[in-house]
Amino acid sequence: MEFNDALSISMDDFSSNEDLEIPEVLPMMAVRDVVVFNYMILPLFVGRPSSVEAVNEAMNTNKLLMLVTQKDATKDNPGKDDLYKVGMVCMVMRTLKLPDGRLKVLVQAVSKARVAEVVKEEPFYQAKVEVLEDIELPEISVQVEAMMRNVREQTEKIMSLRGVLSADLMMIINNIEEPGRLADLVGSNLRLKVSEGQEVLEETDQVKRLTVVNKLLARELAVSTVQAKIQNEAKEEMTRSQREYYLREQIHALQKELGDPDERGQELDELEKKIRKTKMSKAVRKEANKQLSRMEMMHPDSSEATVIRTYIDWILDVPLEKSH
Repeated sequence: MEFNDALSISMDDFSSNEDLEIPEVLPMMAVRDVVVFNYMILPLFVGRPSSVEAVNEAMNTNKLLMLVTQKDATKDNPGKDDLYKVGMVCMVMRTLKLPDGRLKVLVQAVSKARVAEVVKEEPFYQAKVEVLEDIELPEISVQVEAMMRNVREQTEKIMSLRGVLSADLMMIINNIEEPGRLADLVGSNLRLKVSEGQEVLEETDQVKRLTVVNKLLARELAVSTVQAKIQNEAKEEMTRSQREYYLREQIHALQKELGDPDERGQELDELEKKIRKTKMSKAVRKEANKQLSRMEMMHPDSSEATVIRTYIDWILDVPLEKSH
């Protein structure tokens, strides 16, 4: 799970959508690997014939389309039982037909809804939908306010660790006063597993929904912190190893200029002489020289150089008769 920078999020006041009349029956389309949250604006590439038909039906009527996530993303033609029941009613904002026959569609989520019944399956899904409203909060308690603050702070830390901190997004997050909206926005900017995203989506209790997101953030922050530490340690180790290698090379160059012995060069020369003098078949000698050439190109302290040196020593120690 990580922050998703591929989805465009709009947190404009959707007061106009509150008065939007949503028909009882809508064309329905399945999406893979993404859970659509309220207030999201996202592009979709539509290729399945039934999905193309559903989009066309929406464009020819009221531009409204019910989006639901399929449980198994590998299924090309999911049945109605392969789809989650809770999804989003979306407004189709723009469509573009691509040369390969697919559609590029821009949609905006306007209302959470449940599929009450699939009334038609061919040539595309049509479903009877029930709009789901959040449970209104009489007031924001101190505990809820504290959790909202914690969600904001954890979100900022994770985005910073990921290197995707957005001042604009943080400004929006800091200005949200409703726990449900905050949960939706943060959830939509996390690459959640489908099951996790669906759990967040289906919860209509705003405080419970924010609690789920808060727990997911706590886990992600712990993982991101450890990941950042591992990356920094690996980078420091690589930098130290590279620095030591260059210093050794400089020392060797200085030794050569001063006429001092080059230990690395002497070691390689001795191995080359041993390979030349030791009795072995042509094939084995060829392999030994090949490995010696590889060793010359490596950092002397690398694990691979050590393995090759051990291998060459083993070849030299094994008594092999020269082939005729």
